[in-house]
Amino acid sequence: MITGELKQQVDAIWQTFWEGGEPNTMTIVEQLTYLIFIKDLDETETRNELMFKRLNKPFEPVFDENQQDFRWKNLKEMDVSQRFNIFADNINGIFPFIRTLGKEKSLFSTHMRGASFSNYKALVLDQVIEKLERIDMSNQDAKGDIYEYMLSKLEGGGTSGQFRTPRHIIKMMVELMQPTLEDTICDPALGTAGFLVAAKEYIDKNHDVTELDKYRDHINKTMFNGTEFSSTMLRIASMNLFLHGVEEPNVIDVDAVSKDNDVSDAYTLILANPPFKGTIDKESIAPGLRNVTDTTKTELLFLALMLRQLKKGGRAAVIVPDGVLFGSGKAYKSIRSEIVANHKLEAVISLPSGIFQPYSGVSTAIIIFTKTDNGGTDNVWFYDMQADGKSLDQKRNLLVDADVFEAFSFGDGTDELSEALQKELHEKFNLPDVIQRFATLKNKNTPETDRKRTEQSFLVPFQEIKDNDWDLSINRYKEIIYEEVEYDAPMEIIERINQLSNERIALLEKINQ
Repeated sequence: MITGELKQQVDAIWQTFWEGGEPNTMTIVEQLTYLIFIKDLDETETRNELMFKRLNKPFEPVFDENQQDFRWKNLKEMDVSQRFNIFADNINGIFPFIRTLGKEKSLFSTHMRGASFSNYKALVLDQVIEKLERIDMSNQDAKGDIYEYMLSKLEGGGTSGQFRTPRHIIKMMVELMQPTLEDTICDPALGTAGFLVAAKEYIDKNHDVTELDKYRDHINKTMFNGTEFSSTMLRIASMNLFLHGVEEPNVIDVDAVSKDNDVSDAYTLILANPPFKGTIDKESIAPGLRNVTDTTKTELLFLALMLRQLKKGGRAAVIVPDGVLFGSGKAYKSIRSEIVANHKLEAVISLPSGIFQPYSGVSTAIIIFTKTDNGGTDNVWFYDMQADGKSLDQKRNLLVDADVFEAFSFGDGTDELSEALQKELHEKFNLPDVIQRFATLKNKNTPETDRKRTEQSFLVPFQEIKDNDWDLSINRYKEIIYEEVEYDAPMEIIERINQLSNERIALLEKINQ
C-alpha cells in the first residue's frame, strides 16, 4: 500500500476525475492506466533511441513519423484543446493507435480493441496529465503500487474475497519458486497480472541479454498465461505485461473454474491468490473439478483446477484462507488429502493476519506443492511468519529500512551484520529467513530437520498429517512453551490493596483540608 507523498499525489488525481464529473471508479482506474501506459510507451521509445545512438543497438519503433504527437513528451507540451482533440478523435487519435498495438490477431490486440476515451472534460485531462507528470514512476514498483492503490478503491473491493496481493508477498513467492526460462507460468486468477509481472522481473534479473533473446519467442507468446472474466481487468493486465516486455501475453477471457475453461496439463508453474469467499453455480462448474472436491467454494475449486492445469512435475505456490487448512467439511478434507496423499505438498507458510490490511484481517497461508500423480509427500515444512516488514494495523507502516524492503534484498549481506542486528531485522522482517530456510529443503541434510516444534519453522512427517485427518494448520503441530508464573499469596495481595486504600483515604483528607 502506498503512503506519504505518492498517496497524496494519486488521491489528487482521483479527486480531479471525481470533481470533473467522472463518478465511475472502474472508469477512473482504466483511464489512469491508459495514461500510465502512454507515458511508459514514450519512455521506452526514448530509452531505445538513446541505446541506438550510443551503441547502435537496433530496435523496432513504436511510433512512426506520423504518430509523434502521440508521444507523452509531446502531449504534455500541447495546449489544452489540441491535446484533448488527439484523445477524443476516435478515427485518427491516440486511442485508435493504442488499439493497433500488438501483433495482429494476438490476444493483446483483442483485449485492447475495447480501449476508449471516456470523454471527460479537456480541463480534467490537462490537470490529470500535469499531476501524473509530477509522479516519479522510474521504479516499476511505483507503477504497481499505484495500480494496487487505485484498484483498492473499486466499489465492492474484497466483497468476493478478491483482495489485492501485497507486492512484497508476490515477490517472496516468486523468489521461493525461482521461475526459469523453460517454465510456462500461469495465474488463473489474473487480476492486474502482478504475479506474472513479478515472474518476468525475476527472469530478467537472473539472465543476461543473450539468454533472454534465445527465449524471446517463448517469453512473448507462451511463457505467461492467465484467466480473468473482467474485460477491463484483462486490458489492465495486458498493458501491465506489455510494459514489462511481454508483447503477446496469453491472457484469456474466461471464468477459470467454469466449463468454458478446458485447459489441462499445460503449465509448469502456477502462482496465484484466488478469490477466498466466492461461490459458483453448480451447473457452471467444470465436471472434473467436482470429482476432486465436491463444492461450489472458489477457494477449493481453484486448487482442483491447478492440479488439472499443471503438467506432471509442475509446481504451484498459492495463497489460501486458513479455513482451507483445517476446515472439517468433506470438500475441505478431500482437496487436502488429494494434495498431500496423491501429490507432493512441500510447504505451508502461515502469514500474519494483518497482511491484507486495511482491506481485510483475514488469516491466510501460502501452500507450495508439486503435481506428481503418485504421491511423494514425506515431510511438510511449516513456517510461522510473524512479521512481514510492515505494521499489521490498518496503516501498514514500514518497520525496516526502506532500501532493504523496496530492493527486496531478502537479507542479502546480512552475514556482515552482527548477530544482534540480524536478530533485530528478523523480528520485524521474516521474509529473508523464509527464503533462506526454504532453499535448504533441497539439501538432503537440511538444518530444518533438527528444528524443534517450538521454533518458527519445522518439519512434520506425512503419517502425522494423515493421522490428524489431513489438518494443515500450523497450530495443530506447533508446540508452545508456557513460562511458569508465580503469584503472591491472596492474603498478601489483599494486604497491599488495603494499604493502598488507606493511603488514598489519607490523601483525600489532605485535599479536603
